[in-house]
Amino acid sequence: MIKILNGIHETVAYNSMNGLNLYHNREAEDYPIHWHTPLEIIMPVEGIYTVVIDDVPHTFKEGDIWITPPGTLHKLVAPPSGERLIMLFDYGLICNVKAMGSLLHMLHPYALITKEEYPDLNSSLRFYIEEIAKEYDHPTPFTEACIYSLMIRFFVALGRANINDNTKFPGVTRCKQHEYVEKFMMVCNYITEHCTENISVEQLAGIAGFSKFHFVRLFKQFSNMSYHEYLTQKRIAHAEQLLIEPNLSITEVAMRSGFNSLSTFNRIFKAAKNCTPSEYKNLNKSEK
Repeated sequence: MIKILNGIHETVAYNSMNGLNLYHNREAEDYPIHWHTPLEIIMPVEGIYTVVIDDVPHTFKEGDIWITPPGTLHKLVAPPSGERLIMLFDYGLICNVKAMGSLLHMLHPYALITKEEYPDLNSSLRFYIEEIAKEYDHPTPFTEACIYSLMIRFFVALGRANINDNTKFPGVTRCKQHEYVEKFMMVCNYITEHCTENISVEQLAGIAGFSKFHFVRLFKQFSNMSYHEYLTQKRIAHAEQLLIEPNLSITEVAMRSGFNSLSTFNRIFKAAKNCTPSEYKNLNKSEK
């Protein structure tokens, strides 16, 4: 399934459709540690499947849905037999739709929607995946548009379930809940777009329209992490993209990713990725 692998960076060449590859994977073959810019969705149709992230294996069963966000280091371990649907989707195609860009933070470092834990959500998402597979396998006029609309509905269902299942802002009215969600989605989008710049908590609080104290507390309720952790996560993701550039030094990558010192960058990157920036860069070098 991996056609172009330079070091650990998989370059995805799309087949018949712009921004989407779908495989009925029956191969009893493991895939080594790698990363790619498309988002990956895996749903076993028969048997089990295993994804390994940070050396931790995650095994899921028939009908369960696994999502690997863009840029995540992972490897795939196949059972001796079975089948799964595997989709690689260019999430950037729908990022311009309001709220879609900020949804990605909810998925890190991965999302697993099992039939046992999330029966209603799993059922809805399975329906969209199966409809996408039908359209992909048997294209008709407007197939691409139909698939994009189904992908948006897939992620809308996922986003709404995340917000509704976890009461983000207890003690406020439903109307205020929606207002707060919109504000913090806007903040997350701003951080994503400006993560390489110097961003202060006062600046972010001003965008959301809260005092610094309330912003810090509410942001953590919304994202399950501090604003600083979220900003660091985005900077690391940006650095990963730069580290595959052969002509950029580690120091240049650190500075361009918003880190003030090389030592800080090395420490934070290793804590996040379990390898140093230099090791990551070497892993991504083309094997000749």
